[in-house]
Amino acid sequence: MNGKDGRDGKIGTQDGDEKEKDAKEQPLRVGVAVRKRRRALHLTLAVVSARSGLSVPFLSQIENERARPSMRSLERVADALETTAVELLAASDTARTVDLVRAGDDSGLAPAPGVRPLVRGHHQLHALEFTGDQDAGREYQHRNDELMYVVAGACQVEAEGRAYRLENGDALFLSGGVRHRWRAVSEDTRILVVAVGEHIHATSEPPSPEH
Repeated sequence: MNGKDGRDGKIGTQDGDEKEKDAKEQPLRVGVAVRKRRRALHLTLAVVSARSGLSVPFLSQIENERARPSMRSLERVADALETTAVELLAASDTARTVDLVRAGDDSGLAPAPGVRPLVRGHHQLHALEFTGDQDAGREYQHRNDELMYVVAGACQVEAEGRAYRLENGDALFLSGGVRHRWRAVSEDTRILVVAVGEHIHATSEPPSPEH
């Protein structure tokens, strides 16, 4: 969109204004409903951007639940997705999730022996519990941030060429992009790994026109 219909002006200004007004207007999980609807229509973010007049970075932040659209923006997104803001809000309510994982329950979803998912489904947050004599075996480099917490036992971690020994109660933060490998050093080790989902793009806020 070129803004000639009077809805936009400058897209950068529009996005900045929406971030200022979004705080209390919509439930944050509306992004899940927006993403599901877009994928159901097999549309790219670029197509939705062209239809709505909102920038691709702003739409991406909405879908990844890093920004809340105002009602005006949500209506424009809904028009681009051939639905209504009411329908998107209704879908966002069903996207709210409270999921209890009991101790010892892997629900048949354990990716490997001694590895238990603590968050089920496709969410921003990933969490795994590792028990026993685990050895990651290879070097990892994740897109987003990660936290390792030793519940019991100990583990050896190598990150960016430095070695760390973590014991009961120790926590190690690894920012996105840090190369690392780790292994448990005792059979009674229990490690909790919490990370931002790989499908989340942690991008900076779009600059305002004044900057």
